[in-house]
Amino acid sequence: MSIIERSQPREIKFTTGINPYAKGSVIAEFGNTKVHITASVEESVPRFLKDKGQGWVTAEYSMLPSSTHTRNRRERSKVSGRTQEIQRLIGRSLRAIIDLEKLGERSIQIDCDVLVADGGTRTTSISGAYVALAMAVKKLMEEGLLKESPIREPLAALSVGVTSAGKVIADLNYEEDSTCETDMNIAMTKSGKYIEIQGTAEGEPFSRDELNAILDCAAEALKCVFSAQEKALS
Repeated sequence: MSIIERSQPREIKFTTGINPYAKGSVIAEFGNTKVHITASVEESVPRFLKDKGQGWVTAEYSMLPSSTHTRNRRERSKVSGRTQEIQRLIGRSLRAIIDLEKLGERSIQIDCDVLVADGGTRTTSISGAYVALAMAVKKLMEEGLLKESPIREPLAALSVGVTSAGKVIADLNYEEDSTCETDMNIAMTKSGKYIEIQGTAEGEPFSRDELNAILDCAAEALKCVFSAQEKALS
């Protein structure tokens, strides 16, 4: 049976208001991982939503050339499958906690650019994207463009892994991520509802008991993330 060894995430820091031109902006840091995130608002929606009486929230994700040990080439004309999968995950997660009808016929575009990658870039992006989104919504309300917040509840995400010794640890850095037997990314609301669970056995298959331990570890660790988000937005 797996034992939860670490349910405390790495040091979390949200530095808000770093971009004066975006409706919401933040640098999200989990340990050494750093992601620059902005929320931009457009008074229009994609063609498939035109005259439907609702808005849209979407996301883009990229890793800057020197964010990893070796230089990443910029994805100019075509993005990789990994990039597409991650930005769709971020967008899905955000749309799950927002009332698109209350948003009105406008779009909020979230841009996540990884400055330093040391594990958990997608989960750091989701947690920081919620902060940028909340800032943008607050600005729209202050400007009288929204009567009430369309955000239903806070959202955060973390990675959790199972080591070769059967220990469950939260918020994996790169070294831990590359050596874990099981790696999961969990996006959850503050009330404890799951938005996405991405789990893969990198080595040995994991058991139901291990899955339960992973989810318990994530729920405990995410309390720290929600607290840091609330502090950043207060």
